[in-house]
Amino acid sequence: MANEQPYSETNPAVTLTPSAVQAVKDALRKEGAPGDRLRVSIVGGGCSGYQYNLDFDRTPRVDDEVLEVAGLSVLVDPISAGYLRGTVIDFVSGAGGGGFRFDNPNPRRRLCGCGSSGDI
Repeated sequence: MANEQPYSETNPAVTLTPSAVQAVKDALRKEGAPGDRLRVSIVGGGCSGYQYNLDFDRTPRVDDEVLEVAGLSVLVDPISAGYLRGTVIDFVSGAGGGGFRFDNPNPRRRLCGCGSSGDI
């Protein structure tokens, strides 16, 4: 794995900026169901081998990291956590619309131009 440091309050798999938290809360209000949480994961695909995935999930799995960020519950599976450790998720908006941006500090990372996939 890219970074196998164990989870701790000071070393979460991901952190979210205030704009990302607000964007997720807005999406939960519009598209989610009561009790939904944000699931962050790495999945195969994308133009460079892997891509970041954001989804809603109600139930944590046995080995998930469960993070609480400004009233938002975030789930990360252990395999994804190894690739994501230290990643900052931001929400940026511009003339062409908005989207989530992932700043992944892991050394094996090679992202494509879209910023949402790569050889993580």
